[in-house]
Amino acid sequence: MKSIKFQNNRVVGDFLNPYIVAELNTSHFGDINIAKNMILKAKECGCDCVKLQSWSSESLYSKKFYDSNKMAKRFYDKFSLSSDEIITLLSFSQDISIDLTSTPYSIEEARFLARQDKIPFIKIASMEINNYKYLDQLGRLGKPLVLSTGMASSNEIENAIKVLNKTGNNDLIILHCVSIYPSKVEIINLNNIKGLRRKFSNYPIGFSDHTEGISIPTAATALGACLIEKHFTLDKGKIGLDNQMATEPEEMKNMVKSCREVNLSLGSLSREVIDEEIVQRDNMRRSLIANKSIKKGSTIKEEDIIMKRPGNGIPPNLLSDVIGSILVKDMEEEEQFAWENLKKNN
Repeated sequence: MKSIKFQNNRVVGDFLNPYIVAELNTSHFGDINIAKNMILKAKECGCDCVKLQSWSSESLYSKKFYDSNKMAKRFYDKFSLSSDEIITLLSFSQDISIDLTSTPYSIEEARFLARQDKIPFIKIASMEINNYKYLDQLGRLGKPLVLSTGMASSNEIENAIKVLNKTGNNDLIILHCVSIYPSKVEIINLNNIKGLRRKFSNYPIGFSDHTEGISIPTAATALGACLIEKHFTLDKGKIGLDNQMATEPEEMKNMVKSCREVNLSLGSLSREVIDEEIVQRDNMRRSLIANKSIKKGSTIKEEDIIMKRPGNGIPPNLLSDVIGSILVKDMEEEEQFAWENLKKNN
């Protein structure tokens, strides 16, 4: 399976231990101290990375839109993080050993992120899937990229990847995503993780989750998702953009634990019988047992034999080898058959 290496040397790939990203979105409400606390809590939950959103009101909507939606302008101005604040949060993240990255919404914001050596990758939002000029610009920044595919058809995903390919940047992760907040489980179509892996076999496939709860990202891990992204909040009771569907620390901690355990349980495609199971054979399988007392010199018949535990004697699959043998000593009822007490009947 395909894997890539982030700029911090973390290898991320299909069926490897999933790289888990806590998406902060606007759940920090523009407060850098809340953002720091979120980063700390994400670290305590076992997440590998926290992700911000790099935007200003100018990089999202047109002036004409804001002229008729003045509350939206105030909202985006209040909840955005400045470049200096992102650098502060990046330094804070490094101090506690958790990765930090962001989703830029303009090429200027993307270039700023690309200049930060400690940022492992740049996230491309689903809304940019048909923004070919922007994709071309992002591909040429030289950073690993993570492309979310919400709202996109298969052809749109394919065309976006072709644009990125032409830049020579092949350090790409593709995320299966459904851009409904929150998403009902019946629309998630997790099997598309396998479909994307089949169609885009040169790239690892991850999952950006917008469901509530932890069962769906856990299932995505079982399908080999290399990266799991989940919205994160300290308090989902607060009113905010997507905050009500985000995951609080205790639930995030349980999700990380569940994903790690599922990945650990996957093992390999080859069938393995571990040493502990071999020991269990003696306890749990059956052996050939005398169904009654049998005299020395008797020819063993099928009706002389039953199968019972423990399994440390002659196994049931060798029944035909025992039938027709001559008993060389008396056997008591319920005694195990043993090869040294049998000889072939010539």
